[in-house]
Amino acid sequence: MELPVIDLEPYLKLTSRSGCGSNLKCESDDFALQPAGDFELSPELKSLCEQVGESLKETGALLIRDPRCPAQENDRFLDMMEMYFEKSDEFKRKQERPYLHYQVGVTPEGVELPRSAVDIEMQLKIKNIAEEYRPNIPVGPDPKWRYMWRVGPRPLKTRFQELNSEPVVPEGFPEWVDTMNGWGYKMISAVEVVAEMAAIGFGLSKDSFTSLMVEGPHLLAPTGSDLLRHGKEGTVFAGYHYDLNFLTIHGRSRFPGLHIWLRNGQKVEVSVPVGCLLIQAGKQLEWLTGGHCLAGMHEVVVSKKTLSAIEAAHQAGRSLWRVSSTVFGHIASDAILKPLGHFADSSLAPCYPAMCAGDFVELELAAINLKKKQDSFSNPEDGSCEQQKVD
Repeated sequence: MELPVIDLEPYLKLTSRSGCGSNLKCESDDFALQPAGDFELSPELKSLCEQVGESLKETGALLIRDPRCPAQENDRFLDMMEMYFEKSDEFKRKQERPYLHYQVGVTPEGVELPRSAVDIEMQLKIKNIAEEYRPNIPVGPDPKWRYMWRVGPRPLKTRFQELNSEPVVPEGFPEWVDTMNGWGYKMISAVEVVAEMAAIGFGLSKDSFTSLMVEGPHLLAPTGSDLLRHGKEGTVFAGYHYDLNFLTIHGRSRFPGLHIWLRNGQKVEVSVPVGCLLIQAGKQLEWLTGGHCLAGMHEVVVSKKTLSAIEAAHQAGRSLWRVSSTVFGHIASDAILKPLGHFADSSLAPCYPAMCAGDFVELELAAINLKKKQDSFSNPEDGSCEQQKVD
């Protein structure tokens, strides 16, 4: 099955957007802030928004083209991250921040547990998947590194300081801040547009999601997998899991290996065309839609296509680190997760009780070994969370 490719340009022209999205303040003149005002959709654009919503519902993913995110910017980012991950373990561990739940800086390999390694209910569901589509159940942590870089402004006041900490900059990379911010801002701006289109496609007000993303703890979070050490077919770099955030966006990786599961249980190895970006539904989107749109399940594993890419890279003398160009778009930590609009009337809505997004994130991080476990979260009805207006 081929994922649909949605060209954002017609919608961008209608909303007069260029550069960063409405929630981000950028340094560069290329990112002139142009908030989207009221507008009326043509039947063609309304149909496009409905297609975005339908794809997220049925496949948990879609491909997009955004002229503000050129392929050469993705290549520049990948070049730098390959150089970083090729550094010694001793060098990289200087950027490790376990006391901040690894939410900034580097996460070494062998730390993060895939959700399927610890979630008994998920393991039972895996056993019911047809054998030809069944993922591997990991027995330990992922053999991948990850770097977390905050994108966008942080809230001045929040109960979740660990989720909103300052970025960590490694020594010896003078281009680091500009490269990370440049690519991160562009990717988040694409997420905002997709979020707006999805809201329209779901029959909600266009800012239903983006209003909750303001000052969210968005993360540019590339992974680094050493194919020289772990390049054997079947090696799982990221075990079967969902993303805990709202929407995830990926630039094109230089090595295949990402597999996703459609709502019907079918497993698909994703191929991202040059110039395109991949969007995946996260758990926060599932929460806000009351289960109408489920978080997309996926894994990264060395496949035959990966082996072919490894051989080509080896012959060309290129890096054998598989770097993902990943951004996690989040709901703001102090905002409330709950089914929005007509989704609140869904029969599944009681399965998604109101809670602070920051509490939800901390519980998820505890489950995958990135935070010390806690047994409780704040009740948004007692005033401990800031209520945010949602149309």
